[in-house]
Amino acid sequence: MAWRGWAQRGWGCGRAWAPPAGGRSCEELTAALAPPRLLGRRFNFFIQQKCGFRKAPRKVEPRRSDTGTTGETYKRSALIPPVEETVFYPSPYPIRTLIKPLFFTVGFTGCAFGSAAIWQYESLKSRVQSYFDGIKADWLDSIRPQKEGDFRKEINKWWNNLSDGQRTVTGIIAANVFVFCLWRVPSLQRTMIRYFTSNPASKVLCSPMLLSIFSHFSLFHMAANMYVLWSFFSSIVNILGQEQFMAVYLSAGVISNFVSYVCKVATGRYGPSLGASGAIMTVLAAVCTKIPEGRLAIIFLPMFTFTAGNALKAIIAMATAGMILGWKFFDHAAHLGGALFGIWYITYGHELIWKNREPLVKIWHEMRTNGPKKGGGSK
Repeated sequence: MAWRGWAQRGWGCGRAWAPPAGGRSCEELTAALAPPRLLGRRFNFFIQQKCGFRKAPRKVEPRRSDTGTTGETYKRSALIPPVEETVFYPSPYPIRTLIKPLFFTVGFTGCAFGSAAIWQYESLKSRVQSYFDGIKADWLDSIRPQKEGDFRKEINKWWNNLSDGQRTVTGIIAANVFVFCLWRVPSLQRTMIRYFTSNPASKVLCSPMLLSIFSHFSLFHMAANMYVLWSFFSSIVNILGQEQFMAVYLSAGVISNFVSYVCKVATGRYGPSLGASGAIMTVLAAVCTKIPEGRLAIIFLPMFTFTAGNALKAIIAMATAGMILGWKFFDHAAHLGGALFGIWYITYGHELIWKNREPLVKIWHEMRTNGPKKGGGSK
């Protein structure tokens, strides 16, 4: 047969590969090594394969961020930066990789809500003082000569006219725009990939879980996320308040990234993630859970409306399907983690965490009232 003849010549047993004179031929070596019943030509192919080649030692190389566990090219989303030149090193024990992110998530969430409780205490305390300061400032402005074209005064006036929620969201949007501009600086590319993209295969695991929620490589990605945040900020701030909203938003970003870490380690699909989608999913899920009968619409199709409850069900279904099927355009695990955290917090978390902040506030009040004890001097 043609296949068998090609195999003999291709695997080192044809005339073109004959040994020097005086040496044993490949056929003789085969006859010497093979059992009598296996001397048929049917089995020569397998014996000749060992005769013709020697297996080369395997070279172990670090995993690159754009390759998967099977060596296939990682299909990068257009929303993340190019990482072809960045080498990541997945741990040989993937479960151990999640230990530090787990402690960071728990610790950061606790610090976020504790800081928010203290912030609310200080905010309430300063409102009375600011009221009297405002009266004094208005009286001084009435007797002070006014400057024409004072740009700083106009900015301050505009800022003071904003509500607490508008100030908070404006600060978040400004931070996202600033980080987006940093992505455009070529000399900062490696630093941005290292600290502003979350990846369980990276050497830096914890700080990117927070910094990546302010990071967007695509202008469309940032514009879409900030538009959704601006659309829902008034509802979520009215429900939670400014201080509690910030604690939930920052904690949601870290928690959603941890869920993404768990999914990537479990499936072996390592890759960088960035964006505020996980935290914004928490905001969206919280509002939809609190006001399920509210009417929503898609920005490009305003004529079609649907209830917030149905929108939440569709978001969870899509995120679950994307995580199971391995869709790579979005980080669906982070979306699902953020949405579930928003539902849990509105249903149980508010009662469990925020309403039990009184002991911490009392400790802070005593520290602020008593202050450091001064040592008594001799009379």
